[in-house]
Amino acid sequence: MALSLYVDTARWRAHQKSVIDQFPGLVPVCKGNGYGFGHERLADETTRFGADMLAVGTIYEAARIKDWFSGDLLVLTPFRRGEEPVPLPDRVVRSVSSVDGVFALVGARVVIECMSSMKRHGVKEQELGQLHSAIEDVRLEGFALHLPLDRTDGSDAVEEVISWMDRLRAARLPLHTMFVSHLRAEELARLRQQFPQTRFRARIGTRLWLGDHDATEYRGSVLDVTRVTKGDRFGYRQQKAASDGWLVVVAGGTSHGVGLEAPKALHGVMPRAKGVARAGLATVNRNLSPFVWAGKQRWFAEPPHMQVSILFVPADADEPRVGDELVAHLRHTTTQFDRLVDR
Repeated sequence: MALSLYVDTARWRAHQKSVIDQFPGLVPVCKGNGYGFGHERLADETTRFGADMLAVGTIYEAARIKDWFSGDLLVLTPFRRGEEPVPLPDRVVRSVSSVDGVFALVGARVVIECMSSMKRHGVKEQELGQLHSAIEDVRLEGFALHLPLDRTDGSDAVEEVISWMDRLRAARLPLHTMFVSHLRAEELARLRQQFPQTRFRARIGTRLWLGDHDATEYRGSVLDVTRVTKGDRFGYRQQKAASDGWLVVVAGGTSHGVGLEAPKALHGVMPRAKGVARAGLATVNRNLSPFVWAGKQRWFAEPPHMQVSILFVPADADEPRVGDELVAHLRHTTTQFDRLVDR
């Protein structure tokens, strides 16, 4: 009995192909938990569709995935002088976001990150002049721009890239390759038309692996079902049942990521109102689970345990049976499955 990730493999791969066709030369991204699929599976998929480079989040991920993928590995977390040394093959390319970092990576293959409107990390415009001597002792693979997802000020992503291209050209730095993130296909086409001598490579993770929501589905197996009547005590905290129904033990707990949720940026009155309502219910121990039974998301009977969750299903719904599977609305990037099933 398990928390399972079901994958409609043909549909999933058809979506991958549609993205690859829109972004020729793309660099697939495999970081964190492998977008819910795991590093080994995404390395296999990347090999299958023939990409020559795979981007990972950290040097530790690169050390693990190097045995599963034989092409180049681009580490997205920037190098910092004094970081823990990790043995890596020469096909690993390091991102660098400072002039000092470039000077420290003598002989290495590097991609230099420029400071975008994200303001997360990157070399600043006034530092470009210092890069001339710094890049003499490294193998420069190109420059990179990590762009924001939303542009609430109405600015144009393409114009931001163009402005950086102009700065790099004015500083007489090589513009053979530019790695970019969070551009649409039509935006990338505009850049390729304006800078035909530069190879633009889109680093894509979420859109590639998770862009077709209906290609994947999480399900948790029902492990036990216990009938309760109003007032019965149950669980670790011996709470009382609010009404007649069933306590349903389902595979999937905190070790799988159930009950864990990354903060979301809320826009508009309605999403904020719903957020306030959820927070209010949580103060009286009413938390909606991600598990669905009989067409409705069911409430946690109590906070999820390490490997299972206990749900309350009211008596007016059909009784779940041991062995049934409940669909679970879970976020791929925070979920760890027990098994993956290709369909």
